[in-house]
Amino acid sequence: MMKQSRKYLVLFLAAALSGAAGAFVFDRLQDSSQAPSERNALGGIVRPVSLSATPEQGVQDFTKAAESSVHAVVHVKTTFSNRVAYNPFSFDPFDFWGRPRSPQQAEATGSGVIITDDGYIITNNHVVENAEKVEVTLNDNRTYKARVVGTDPSTDLALLKVDEKNMPYIVYGNSDDLKVGEWVLAVGNPFNLTSTVTAGIVSAKARNIGILPDQFKIESFIQTDAAVNPGNSGGALVNTRGELVGINSAIASNTGSYTGYSFAIPVNLAKKVVDDLVEFGSVQRAFIGVSIRDIDSKLADERGLRETQGVYVAGLTPGGAAEEAGLREGDIITRVGDITVNNTPQLQEQIGRFRPGDRVNLSILREGKEQQLAVTLRNKDGDTRIVKAEESLNLLGASFEQASAEERGRLGLQGGVKVSKLYSGKLRSAGIKEGFIITSIDKKPVRNTQELDQLLKEKQGGILIEGVYPNGMKAYYGFGI
Repeated sequence: MMKQSRKYLVLFLAAALSGAAGAFVFDRLQDSSQAPSERNALGGIVRPVSLSATPEQGVQDFTKAAESSVHAVVHVKTTFSNRVAYNPFSFDPFDFWGRPRSPQQAEATGSGVIITDDGYIITNNHVVENAEKVEVTLNDNRTYKARVVGTDPSTDLALLKVDEKNMPYIVYGNSDDLKVGEWVLAVGNPFNLTSTVTAGIVSAKARNIGILPDQFKIESFIQTDAAVNPGNSGGALVNTRGELVGINSAIASNTGSYTGYSFAIPVNLAKKVVDDLVEFGSVQRAFIGVSIRDIDSKLADERGLRETQGVYVAGLTPGGAAEEAGLREGDIITRVGDITVNNTPQLQEQIGRFRPGDRVNLSILREGKEQQLAVTLRNKDGDTRIVKAEESLNLLGASFEQASAEERGRLGLQGGVKVSKLYSGKLRSAGIKEGFIITSIDKKPVRNTQELDQLLKEKQGGILIEGVYPNGMKAYYGFGI
């Protein structure tokens, strides 16, 4: 009995000493914390961020990162009409008694991230899509009306603006530096409970999960296992220094709630979208002019490739940037500048950070030998023009494009400007739907976007817009500007 008691006593003392040693190590790590200075790329204000430990030391303290980010994450509430769900060409706008139907108002919510002290806020495009009114609430319960500066369905990003100064904001980090296994925090407002923080690790990078419907989509998500729910959309993914490294956008779920994986848009891509929206009012998307494929064992066997790394050039756009630069079908793109690309999402993300007219250096493998090629990127129309969204057109809350030759021929039009995308603004409030082709303003013909912009600049007070929908139904709308 005495021997057994001694045995337990030895085990107890060993456990106690082990616990004390662990506590000592933790305290020592706490004492060795550092406070590096950080700078926001837009705001330019230096802020110290203090950490309790570095990842290399094996102990991580998230409190400083959480403190520096929760106040810069906002709740976003949008209001829109259910009429956007109706088919304007088939439904009867009058009920049984002959009275016009009143569109029902609906609300949706999400999160957003303040990125400058004068009130610019990043969120997801799907959070504010079709919104007629946008309202943001800060962590301290202050509420502001926000306007939509612009959106980018290709990346599922949107930029909001509130009229306020000295707002808390999160500094930009570098998403290229993120490593798989690195700790990150997801900060959002999923249930309007003020800002909520969850932690996880980077599970993967450059994930394409096929959720964006846009023709020119860029999906190169950061995958994490930080708990994210639907209301976190548009919230912040931050590293342990409290720097913004991603915008939370999606979850992998069969139930609609978090079940293990979430996905964020890399901040390096988001920065470019924000800069474009602020400077030009629209995103300046650049293209190489190639069709591409990931390299797997099957493709390698078919084409006799020695490597499975890089992105395979399966075809070239005739007269495009790649063809002009000397790329050939069968080349393998391995780097954009100094960044290695091993799959399609990585290549799309890197090119997505440039504008038409930018010159980028590509590293390629051709017949097993590495070569360098300089490519001058182009826009979707095949040139290098930067297209600004005119202020008068922004007032209408829409994106416009020239009606195509096929549309003009089918509808018997001499010209016309199509409403390609609707945001919060005059056109949506007036009831105009996407696809509507504007043919005249106050009985004056509109043949292109320049004429539309010029006519709007000359207008004050009431305005009459006439046009036609793709099915041939003519319509007109009147409102004040």
